[in-house]
Amino acid sequence: MDSEIKPMHKSKHFPIDQLVCVGNYELEKTIGTGNFAVVKLATHVITKTKVAIKIIDKSRLDEDNLKKTFREIAIMKRLRHPHIVRLYQVMESTYTIYLVTEYAPNGEIFDHLVSRGRMPESEAARAFAQMVAAVGYCHANGVVHRDLKAENLLLDRDMNIKVYTLVAGLPYICSRIRRTGYKLR
Repeated sequence: MDSEIKPMHKSKHFPIDQLVCVGNYELEKTIGTGNFAVVKLATHVITKTKVAIKIIDKSRLDEDNLKKTFREIAIMKRLRHPHIVRLYQVMESTYTIYLVTEYAPNGEIFDHLVSRGRMPESEAARAFAQMVAAVGYCHANGVVHRDLKAENLLLDRDMNIKVYTLVAGLPYICSRIRRTGYKLR
C-alpha cells in the first residue's frame, strides 16, 4: 500500500513547494516530512518568532485518520507543560490543515545522540527527568502518548526536552476505572 503513496509535492491539491506564506507566517525550509504531512520552519511576520508548521494534506487521509488527527489537535490544545511542544494555532482550508507549533531549534534528541554519541550522565539524567515530568503531566491529564522514542523528543534552544505529542494516531484519551488503573478509549 505504501507504494501507492505519491510524494506530497505532486498532489494536485497540495502545492507545498509553491507556498511562501500561511496566515501571518513566512515559510522557510522543510524540517520534516511524512506520508501525509510536511513540517516547515516559519517566521511570524510581526513578532519574528520562529515556529514549526505541520502542513497536513487532508485529501490523503481516510475518514478514520482524519478523526484521529482532529482528536490529537483537541488533546494538544489542552496540554500546557514546559516539556511538551506547544500548539499555538490551527488553520484549515478545504484540503489542508496547518498546525503552528513551538519550534525546537536543536532538533531530535536522536540526531543529537548520533552526532555526539553518549550523553554525560548528568545531561542524560536531566533529559530523562524532563521527559518523565512531561509524561507524568500527560498521564495526570488522561493522555497516553504510546510512541515515546528519540525521534519524538526534541531539544529547544537551551537543550531542554520537548515531547512531541502530535504523532498520527498515537495519543489516546484515557478514562479512569475505579482506582486501579486506566482504560483506553
